[in-house]
Amino acid sequence: MQSSIAEKSEFSFGLGCYARKRVIVQDGAKIHHKGVEIVSETRNVEALWYSAPGTCELRSEPLAAMGIGEVEVHTRFSAISRGTERLVLEGRVPESEYERMQAPFQKGAFPFPVKYGYACTGEVVQGPSEWLGRHVFCLHPHQTGFIADPANLVSVPAAVPLKRAILAANMETALNGLWDGNPSPADQICVVGAGVVGLLTAYLCARIPGTEVTVVDVNPGRRTIAEAFGCRFASLADAPVDQDLVFHASANARGLETALKAAGKDATVVELSWYGDKPVEVMLGADFHSRRLTLRSSQVGTIPAHRQARWTYQRRLTAAINLLADPVIDKLLTHEIAFHDLPKQLLEHLTGNPNVLTPVVRYP
Repeated sequence: MQSSIAEKSEFSFGLGCYARKRVIVQDGAKIHHKGVEIVSETRNVEALWYSAPGTCELRSEPLAAMGIGEVEVHTRFSAISRGTERLVLEGRVPESEYERMQAPFQKGAFPFPVKYGYACTGEVVQGPSEWLGRHVFCLHPHQTGFIADPANLVSVPAAVPLKRAILAANMETALNGLWDGNPSPADQICVVGAGVVGLLTAYLCARIPGTEVTVVDVNPGRRTIAEAFGCRFASLADAPVDQDLVFHASANARGLETALKAAGKDATVVELSWYGDKPVEVMLGADFHSRRLTLRSSQVGTIPAHRQARWTYQRRLTAAINLLADPVIDKLLTHEIAFHDLPKQLLEHLTGNPNVLTPVVRYP
């Protein structure tokens, strides 16, 4: 009986490409293969772009071919940063910060049009077998799916739901702030500004043994969350004084003034706010010098010098995700938007409703 030998192609598909493996078949059985060829295939995804002051839109765009070792991620949730993305939407990123403000995977350029964002979670649906099915976090803009090198992903542990994991970038900022402020057990600590970063900073401080943490904000609705996080709550008029350490996160000159007044002699005020191109007036006269106060900036883009020998950005982000295991943190996820409703609803969530903490984007 004569043997039959033939060459055939086998295909596996990814989001932006497909792989073609050429195999030799003898009598219906594979005997060897002649290599794998990655073939580009046009696939479109949708992404959020900030296109003009106060305007955003969804754009369809092709993805490049998936390279060897890369993965395809189907996005499940992403977080809108109310502080940073409001400045981007309003075109208020200072020209001097165009380069430093670039987010990973950003496209376009400041001020407009720009595809911007840095907090999304999803599931790996194509790629190396050890990554398939993993839940991951990525510093990626708001987009329905994307291709990434696994080096740019952080696995989300089972104890942290994908929806809560979108707060990883905020928690990373809070963690970096604590490194800059260096709180200690039994400290009296004040956090002025009960946005997401301020509340996460207070959450971490309240878990240091013996600390007394007070959250100060103009919105009395933040009391419930502050108390759930193990903190006291106060209005600006009732802010505590003689504090050992103060964090400021309101991005407001009045809040910074309150933070300076709350600090005790020789205490440090850690500035977590970013003001964009807005000038800030603050009283550095009066008793600022006689109380020997320190006003210290904190910025997540750099690991503090005393940590750089042992900490990498990847290790810090992994630590931030692990710190999100507490279900009480879900109280920060206040509003949800369907991805396709972003052009209609995003402006209101960024600038209109004072009760919004984290707008969560839900993907189809």
